[in-house]
Amino acid sequence: MAIRHNHPGHAMLVKFDSKAGQFFMDGEIAVQLLKLMGNSGTVPGAILGADVGAAHQRLAAAVRGSSDPVPSQVEDSDAAELPVSLKQRAYPLLDLLERAARQGADVLWDRL
Repeated sequence: MAIRHNHPGHAMLVKFDSKAGQFFMDGEIAVQLLKLMGNSGTVPGAILGADVGAAHQRLAAAVRGSSDPVPSQVEDSDAAELPVSLKQRAYPLLDLLERAARQGADVLWDRL
């Protein structure tokens, strides 16, 4: 199933929601992280509370095993953008999954 944007030409946002909290994320990054935690990457979707801990472990292992490039020294910090690592991008989802696992709460996601 292809992911469709709500408005052509605009980036998709994904809302992650749980009794443990909620946050919004860029759609492309969200789909990448969903796949890393063992999901199909389909939006919308959900994980039952009983499965959240395993999803957290898979995502955490994938992030630990990622080989993000280390930025080289930047001579002029205003002239270059530093890359955002997979670990940094995954942090909000890892945090939500950890809190949801402790509470036994489901985690749902949908596009905005």
